[in-house]
Amino acid sequence: MKAKRSILNLSFGLGSQLITIILGFFIPRLIMVNYGSEANGLIASIVQIISYLALLEAGVGAASIQALYKPVASDNKNNINSILAATSSYYKKTGIYYFFAVLLLAIVYPLVISSEIDKLSIMVIILLTGMGGAINYYFQGKFKVLLAAEGKSYVETSIVTVANIMNSLIRILLLLQGVDIIAVQASYFILTLLQIIAFYIYMNKNYKWINLNLKPDYEAIGQKNSVLVHEISYLVFRNTDVLILTIFTNLKIVSIYVMYNMIFTIVDNIVQTINGSVKAALGQSYHESKEAFIKFYDAYEVYFMGLIFSILTVAYILILPFMKLYTAGVNDVNYIDMWLPILFVVIKLLTNARTSSNNVITIAGHFKKTQNRSILESAINLVASIVFVIFMGIYGVLMGTIAALLYRSIDIVIYASKHLLDRSPWVTFRRWLTNAVVFVGIILITTAIDIPIHSYLGLMIWGVLLGFVILPVYFVIGSLMERVVFLHTWEHLKKYRYKLKNKIN
Repeated sequence: MKAKRSILNLSFGLGSQLITIILGFFIPRLIMVNYGSEANGLIASIVQIISYLALLEAGVGAASIQALYKPVASDNKNNINSILAATSSYYKKTGIYYFFAVLLLAIVYPLVISSEIDKLSIMVIILLTGMGGAINYYFQGKFKVLLAAEGKSYVETSIVTVANIMNSLIRILLLLQGVDIIAVQASYFILTLLQIIAFYIYMNKNYKWINLNLKPDYEAIGQKNSVLVHEISYLVFRNTDVLILTIFTNLKIVSIYVMYNMIFTIVDNIVQTINGSVKAALGQSYHESKEAFIKFYDAYEVYFMGLIFSILTVAYILILPFMKLYTAGVNDVNYIDMWLPILFVVIKLLTNARTSSNNVITIAGHFKKTQNRSILESAINLVASIVFVIFMGIYGVLMGTIAALLYRSIDIVIYASKHLLDRSPWVTFRRWLTNAVVFVGIILITTAIDIPIHSYLGLMIWGVLLGFVILPVYFVIGSLMERVVFLHTWEHLKKYRYKLKNKIN
């Protein structure tokens, strides 16, 4: 059942990402062409700032998922309902804060930002962008927590994907017609409301046993404040760069950052989808058998890390050719910069290669014990980014993030290895080093070849070819370096294939 749900999560998640990627490519370019780079930077800046409101649920969401792993594994519905009752109570209280925070942002942001776009339009755009999320948070947050703990994220993914497809198609149509940017954002708000209705119908039909009137188990989610610290650190890395660039530079520089970040955010989303599809199975395995968990964990770390490096290798090779094609005809600012891909790739490698180790800390519930480390990470990031941006502009915020990541990524691996896996951190560091050497080797070879790309079709063909070559290279080298892990994984895959074959027959 766990394997089946992981596969469903992965299939639906990657399918959703593929559709979102294809449709999402059109929108920023249409905004830049029709309204200019400043409008693109403005919308990106607003979206990033509103994402900070996710901090309201960050602590209780992750704490609830962690608390639900054990009762979900044993199918203890009373415990599940008690935890959900506590979770629901928190979501309702903070949902009100979310609503007023969006209102406050709509009033304050137009007053402090320098833009040629009129202040009333900015205010309306903020309200339309933020209110859908506030309503979604208030009514649906607690149920999404349960689905994540059960390993049924594919349900949410399906609903969100349909909404995203409809939203993207409507926005593209409106942008092609050259309608007001406010109408474009209004479509997003309407589709968010429809998504909430669809989600409610599913939960009401399939989870009639949920009872939120039981005594809330607040103790189960008692670590929510410690979890919040960790989530703040994560959001700092995801969103602070745009905020700092908005304050210290201008919206055109923000647009440059957003364009490069768009590609690497796609990589992030793919990685998070894959990680999320397996994390519930990892969490339940941790509470069932430590020995089985370690074998599962090692297999996941080796091949997940290889996947991360392979995706980022392809992204690095193709990003400048893509940017030349994508920004052709946009002349109000230069989008081509050879240093930005290097800095972004370093950030994404440091962020995502530590995911497996971070999973162990989350699953084990060691939030409070590691919160001071997250605080230090955030402090390094903020201070370094603000100092560096003054002297180096857009490169400065990226260097600030790298400085913090170097500290925290190493720290996460050491903590997880010593305190939870009872082994040397060198096991994971060796895997990092192996993949890094392969990465450098592939980049040197492809640079010497000088791949000719002059169209989107050529870009897609080369992307597929590079993917088919590069992914096996990482997996083969990883398997040769980790023979025990490979043999365990191979045996497990043969058993799963045998069970699947018997079911079919």
